[in-house]
Amino acid sequence: MNYFSTNNKAKKYSFQNAVMLGLAPDGGLFQPERIPQLKPSIIKGLKNLSFQEIGYEISKLYIENEINNNEIQNIVEKSISFPAPLINLNETISVLELFYGPTLAFKDFGARFLANTISYFANKTGEQINILVATSGDTGSAVAHGFYGINGVNVFLLYPSNKVSKIQEMQLTTLNKNIIALEVDGTFDDCQAMVKKAFVDEELNSEKKLSSANSINIARLIPQSFYYFEAAKQIDDDGNNICFSVPSGNLGNLTAGLLAKKMGLKTAKFISALNINDVFAKYLTTGNFQPRPSIKTVSNAMDVGNPSNLTRIKSLFDELLNLMNENIVAYSFTDTQTIQKIKNLFDQTDYVIDPHGAVGYLAAEKYIKSNQYINEKIIVLETAHPAKFLDVVEKAIAKKIEIPERLKLCLSKEKKSIKISNKYSELKEFILSN
Repeated sequence: MNYFSTNNKAKKYSFQNAVMLGLAPDGGLFQPERIPQLKPSIIKGLKNLSFQEIGYEISKLYIENEINNNEIQNIVEKSISFPAPLINLNETISVLELFYGPTLAFKDFGARFLANTISYFANKTGEQINILVATSGDTGSAVAHGFYGINGVNVFLLYPSNKVSKIQEMQLTTLNKNIIALEVDGTFDDCQAMVKKAFVDEELNSEKKLSSANSINIARLIPQSFYYFEAAKQIDDDGNNICFSVPSGNLGNLTAGLLAKKMGLKTAKFISALNINDVFAKYLTTGNFQPRPSIKTVSNAMDVGNPSNLTRIKSLFDELLNLMNENIVAYSFTDTQTIQKIKNLFDQTDYVIDPHGAVGYLAAEKYIKSNQYINEKIIVLETAHPAKFLDVVEKAIAKKIEIPERLKLCLSKEKKSIKISNKYSELKEFILSN
């Protein structure tokens, strides 16, 4: 399987090149030259496959001969060592809980797969790798824990100061060894722009071997497609009437779902659930993409005003807006609506949902109302444990919630971050001097 840049389909890259570079030299995102198809027998027999077996069958298609099958199986089994259970809340809506990994967020799936893949290639080449990652919350902690202590890999985490939750910040700033947390005086979009500039900076790249752990890295997206199939196998249905409501920020999770559909997963529709950072919804409506500075919300991982993965989505649909709208519908919601949904859902079902999942649930309900719901089952992706957003969730439900032990541990540690401005020159100087 070869990969191309979304800015230049003519030049081909290997899987190893795509993973280790992270972002193409021309600034584009890597995309597989074709979307591989899972065998019909695998799709039909999903219920008989373990989560790890699903991941292995998918991974083989994207890696093809660059890593032997035993090593691929080893990477998948080390990466996907926790479940993704489906919880039915009513006859129509279920919640896919994606927070059973080390940092209690869905990003653990992609970050661990990427870390194990890069570790494999780093050991093979003997190179010193520098991972750059911009985070609006959960990506940073997942990447930090995924790469923690891996020989030959340094990780630079850029996160916006005062724009992540307290627990998220402690998760990504309380490690040491090869993990360096950079607290940026700016927004997530500033962090992301700085990372992108680093990848196209010829001087920096001549001095340092750089790679990315954001969802711009194709090895983050591939494993995120696994749990769409894992969800489908838990539905007592042939799959044709399943919709996924996906909390959306940088659009990586949605892109992974679209990849799953093109690989053969039977789904009716994808619902892109957005907070007031709604540039993607406006793009689907107008065809004009107008990025803008992100606005802080209680669903902070979705505070993205210039989503990188839109270029991949456009590539998947050959830039045809009508095809995108046939497959995706997008809705946006305010913080007030989000908090009210956390409260109402708890009052009605006793289920405690985090702010991102609450936006997903709101979007599921709006889709039902907008389409005079008949026959579809909707799966809401619950992307993080509610304890990561204690101040918001506990206030909404007027009840204390239990903090998992691994979150308690990080809260007792000392925060270690280095403050920098949102000027790229400062980031470049720091990387070169470390």
